[in-house]
This record gives sequence, structure tokens and C-alpha cells, in this order.
Amino acid sequence: MTIKTVSLSEDVYRKLRAEKRNGESFSEVVARLLAGKQPSIMKYAGAWQPMTAREVRKIRARIERIRHELP
Repeated sequence: MTIKTVSLSEDVYRKLRAEKRNGESFSEVVARLLAGKQPSIMKYAGAWQPMTAREVRKIRARIERIRHELP
């Protein structure tokens, strides 16, 4: 395993230390915090293909059915 040295300001170090759980290394803290990070919405830009008017109507109808089924 390669080890890298990272410089942190005192303030950031205190915040990172506060996130640290018992028995957890700082590498594990950083990995855990990064794993919980949401991907950028831009990751999904352009993911949908253009839909026909019929497909849009079907989706809207399904949404309306679901809305009316909810309490």
C-alpha cells in the first residue's frame, strides 16, 4: 500500500478528527466520508434519450395513478 502525506489546516484537522470513530484510521474516515458523497447531477446530463409524445403521456398517466393511490 502506498502512503501519501497530506497537509491540512488546523481547523480541517479538528473537523476530521471529530468525524473519527473508535478504532478508525484517518484513511478510513476519509474513505467513509467520500463514499457517502452524492455524485454530481452533471453525471446524469444527457442520460435520457428524447421521448415521443406517446411515451411522455404514458409516464404522466402513471404518475397521476400513483399520486391518486397514495393516502
